[in-house]
Amino acid sequence: MNEQRTPSEAKPARMGTLARLPVFLSLDGKRAVLAGGSPAATWKAELLSASGARVEVYATDICDELQHLADDPPRGAIVIHRCTWSANNFDDAAIAVGAFEDDDGAAEFAAAARAAGVPVNVIDKPAFCDFSFGAIVNRSPLVIGVSTDGAAPVFAQAIRAKLEALLPKGFADWAAAAARWRGALKLAGLSFAARRKFWQLFTAHAVANPDCAPAQADFDSFIAEVKGLGASVEGGSVTLVGAGPGDPELLTLRAVRALQSADVILFDDLVSREVMDFARREARKMLVGKTGFGPSCTQEDINTLMVSLAKQGKRVVRLKGGDPLIFGRAAEEIAACEAAKIAVDIVPGITSVQGAASRLGIALTDRKKARRLQYVTGHAKNGGVPADLDWKSLTDPTTTTAVFMPTRTLAALAEKAIVEGLDPHTPALAISRATRPDQAVVTAPIAELPERLAQAGLPGPVLVIVGMTISLTDRAASRRSNATV
Repeated sequence: MNEQRTPSEAKPARMGTLARLPVFLSLDGKRAVLAGGSPAATWKAELLSASGARVEVYATDICDELQHLADDPPRGAIVIHRCTWSANNFDDAAIAVGAFEDDDGAAEFAAAARAAGVPVNVIDKPAFCDFSFGAIVNRSPLVIGVSTDGAAPVFAQAIRAKLEALLPKGFADWAAAAARWRGALKLAGLSFAARRKFWQLFTAHAVANPDCAPAQADFDSFIAEVKGLGASVEGGSVTLVGAGPGDPELLTLRAVRALQSADVILFDDLVSREVMDFARREARKMLVGKTGFGPSCTQEDINTLMVSLAKQGKRVVRLKGGDPLIFGRAAEEIAACEAAKIAVDIVPGITSVQGAASRLGIALTDRKKARRLQYVTGHAKNGGVPADLDWKSLTDPTTTTAVFMPTRTLAALAEKAIVEGLDPHTPALAISRATRPDQAVVTAPIAELPERLAQAGLPGPVLVIVGMTISLTDRAASRRSNATV
């Protein structure tokens, strides 16, 4: 019998070490001291002015670019003092930036700023910096900063360029609309849950229509939709989410959105921790592990917990490896939610079969060798080979068969299938932890695979694929550095 365990809350992962703490300063109307008149200083003056700071420049030699910028600043005034800086220049300053060729001048400026309690940055001299600017993606009021702690500025700029390409320019308008509408939303008399629903609708619409300028009609539409939901908006919900086979890059966009909006996440042992990194940091994360032949929570306990949390008004994500609708007991969880009148949604995921096939270059179907694909479970409720398997379909040479959870029953299953007519030379493979960095593969004819798998001792989860298409691509499997052949 399997050892029973109860659902347990997973401790949140500790924040990893940070080379720099990302902080966004409010500089509107505040003084910024800038020492230097070079082109490099000009760029920092533009950043500071764009942030609303009054930029006081101290330099005897001012480049043309800086003078032109001072004549037409982006936001805050830029005042040029044609003299060298002095210690009293830091009075009431919020920030100090210096452009110096030599370390002695940089050290003197940094020391004076720190003595006055002003955070300081010396351009291209990280040893004298309390903070760094980083590469900036500007969709203000949405602003993204990228820092490599000065190690690779060019790399940071490349990342910025990729983010620029990913983020539509229209996000700036939607972020500005959010700032405008926040006050009006508070006056709309909505509950906390209803306001949260408003922002969910707002976000979904903004992401789907980034280049459509937000209008008052959008605000009114979101409010009307929230009010139209009535009391149901106060209720919780359950979303069954497929986490895929393990590689977090195989998550769907809907899965990521569900994880980032969840209040509570009930996850299985088979869900990779890299996938959990996409979850909202504030969400409770509860392990309701179900492992083959290991300690497991009962399905009844999981159903009870899931329904109870939803009845408290929580947005519950039930996170499962692969696809929740394939050997994931989704039917039982859906029935439990429906019986409790809890709204339930389903986000499909990439199955371990699809993930494994993609990594190994296996075509699961082939118009010459495999016209059908079937998924079967490797064990019944009692832990043995299922008695009601369609053995005729398992022996069909034109079928590719994927066997889930087969580790303990594969020998008996293969023996029975061969007795029923399966060619013992049919190509087969077992893959462990498909799509993850420690993925491992064993390939052999089906008659030999159980023994080879036992010898390899692969960690779970393990999947077995049997079919003639494997013979077309077993060289791909053997090329994998982490494959056992």
